[in-house]
Amino acid sequence: MIERHLFSLALDALADSPAIALLGPRQTGKTTLALRISQHCEQAGLGGRLCGSVYLDLESPSDRQKLTDAEAYLLQHTDKLVVLDEVQQMPELFQVLRGLIDQGRRQGLSAGRFLLLGSASGELLRQSSESLAGRVTYMELPPLQPTEVQANEQETLWLRGGFPNSFLAPSLPKSLAWRQNLIKTYLERDIPSFGARVPAETLRRLWTMLAHQQGGLLDVSQLGKNLMLDSKTVLRYLDMLVDLMLLRRLEPWHSNRGKRLVKSPKLYVRDSGLLHALLGIGTQDALLSHPVVGNSWEGFVLESLLNAAPLNTSSGFYRSSNGAEVDVLLDIPGQGLWAIEIKRGMTSKPKRGFYNACEDVQPIKRWLVYPGSETFPVGDDVHMIGLRGITELLQGLRQEAGS
Repeated sequence: MIERHLFSLALDALADSPAIALLGPRQTGKTTLALRISQHCEQAGLGGRLCGSVYLDLESPSDRQKLTDAEAYLLQHTDKLVVLDEVQQMPELFQVLRGLIDQGRRQGLSAGRFLLLGSASGELLRQSSESLAGRVTYMELPPLQPTEVQANEQETLWLRGGFPNSFLAPSLPKSLAWRQNLIKTYLERDIPSFGARVPAETLRRLWTMLAHQQGGLLDVSQLGKNLMLDSKTVLRYLDMLVDLMLLRRLEPWHSNRGKRLVKSPKLYVRDSGLLHALLGIGTQDALLSHPVVGNSWEGFVLESLLNAAPLNTSSGFYRSSNGAEVDVLLDIPGQGLWAIEIKRGMTSKPKRGFYNACEDVQPIKRWLVYPGSETFPVGDDVHMIGLRGITELLQGLRQEAGS
């Protein structure tokens, strides 16, 4: 079993909060992690008390039937950790949970009551933000991260992506087939459930276009022309992909108003394995010879950094009209601003545009992330660092902050 970093963080959060919402795309291992947390609660306890657990899958008709009178059913299990999987399927539950949490607090049940699992971040947050405000801790379970696999498996993780079933598949063809089936499920089931009334093939074309333009600036009008859709429709479908945690929208950094800066966000397919499946890339050789290889690596590193960073870290990219550019800026609470350049080459060096951008934003740390494992200076306060090394640094800061 792969050890997930979020396991201990989720246990700590449950010991302090009546409910946590564990968010992430489908098939990232949320249910597996939740069942492991439940087992821990039964065997080792939570917050100083032993407790049983109840698991309900809200996509199962029989489990939904149990919640016909949700309040009465859940009141029978006040001594247990109740796991509600795909909770966004029953938004009416949030008001019930609010009442039960408040009632439990008055009775001394202030922690470890509910573990909510959801695969649609924006939708889930909109539904629950008011009814559960101050009562739930939100956490995101991303696909597997570089520090959750062996160091020599980093290239495999980049090629196959972080969905456990893809990463652990017995062969490359089976891994690719699994990801292609997942894409089909999203196109034919999940995205239409958000109200998309465009044929699945049109949605596939949009997603594939985004894959070909990995890390490129958003050009809504051009996407609309290519798909014969209006800009509002394109934006709505992009929002759906972001809400489903399949697409990353990296916003431009606007701290220096005296400069003419790029205003459009950059778009990334979040999981590198899905990116490669959309482009029909099935092997390492095919990836290394494909025009997207550099942007694929950039997106892979970006996701790793953002998933490892401490809570409330602000992120963006910097690009000005005079060529000053930084791939990623991280403003880390209690640490300051980090400027990060991402390169695929083992002997890469920062370009002049990176130094110019650093003069504009004045970061406290300057990093160049590369595929190797050593950390060493390359001049002008810039340090080369491997992907695993910088994610371990960020995770250490996250643990120190208790997030």
